Amino acid sequence: MSKLSDISCPQLENVTVLSTEDVKKYLHQLNNSWDNDQTKKQILFDFQFKNYYETIAFVNALAWISHQQDHHPDLEVGYNHCLVRYSTHSAGGLSIKDFVCAALVEKLTHTST
Repeated sequence: MSKLSDISCPQLENVTVLSTEDVKKYLHQLNNSWDNDQTKKQILFDFQFKNYYETIAFVNALAWISHQQDHHPDLEVGYNHCLVRYSTHSAGGLSIKDFVCAALVEKLTHTST
């Protein structure tokens, strides 16, 4: 099986909502402890930084990844943190795209393997 960060979202067509078992499997492949909000059908993680500059640098890099992958998270940005929320709205819940992008974002903070 490929690492999540080796998959490209634009190559994934007709994605469907993942089963509960698949969500658990993919969550274990992420290095950070992403929360699984089953009510809102999303995964989320609050990345912490030393200052505003580091936060905005992260947001800009995340925006570039989102553009390349054509899959965009919801963000809440503060002085020293960025809350990232992924859900595949077109599928109506969590899809493989959410976990691929989460793995790519983790690489920005050097927390992935």
